[in-house]
Amino acid sequence: MEESKLTHFNKNGRSKMVDISKKTDTERVAVAKGSIIMKHETVQLIKEGKMKKGDVLAVAQIGGIMGAKKTSDIIPMCHNIFLTGCNIEFEIKENEIIIEATSKTYGKTGVEMEALSAVSICALTIYDMCKAVDKEMRITDIRLVKKSGGKSGDVVYE
Repeated sequence: MEESKLTHFNKNGRSKMVDISKKTDTERVAVAKGSIIMKHETVQLIKEGKMKKGDVLAVAQIGGIMGAKKTSDIIPMCHNIFLTGCNIEFEIKENEIIIEATSKTYGKTGVEMEALSAVSICALTIYDMCKAVDKEMRITDIRLVKKSGGKSGDVVYE
């Protein structure tokens, strides 16, 4: 494996934000996934719209999009970028909700962190809205599954 050079440090070993001014603008897309595992009864309450706090997936979807938009506010060295799109999809299983987030931009840096943030905030929102009825939920397996654009082109991770 080739040794990589860490780019977030200046010549004095202190943190810095990477200068992307010379990079080429391209369309960039990132897809991330994650899961929240819960009791079957909790999934049923979500599906039937019977959670006291409201429509769990609608709120989680909005929360995830907001999380993608605010990524640079919470990740210290992350560039603030103009998102051209963000979509959240849910796959409901017997005792799990799989979250998939797609983030898009046209610019000099990728949107991997925005997609990962979207999934994370979706999962945390679901957790928050359901914690009163299920104390054993687990957020798991948050990962980047694919990205495109930029110097590295298309990469698929799963």
